[in-house]
Amino acid sequence: MKKRFQYTCSGYVQGVGFRYRAYRAAHQLGLTGWVRNEYDGSVTMEVQGEQDKIDAMLETIENSPHISIDNLKENELPI
Repeated sequence: MKKRFQYTCSGYVQGVGFRYRAYRAAHQLGLTGWVRNEYDGSVTMEVQGEQDKIDAMLETIENSPHISIDNLKENELPI
């Protein structure tokens, strides 16, 4: 069953390859969505797909070198 989430990530997330890592992980897992830097230093992304694949994408990002997510806000959206 597909799900759609919006995430706001804060911490050391800009200038460290976050958007590239998110894109690569999502692409490899067959997920769709987008990611953007915000003016306050956070990163916002929307992702849609199977829950286990979304979890795997988040794990890949969190385990990437140089990226440090201090706070992750999750908001489920309608598909």
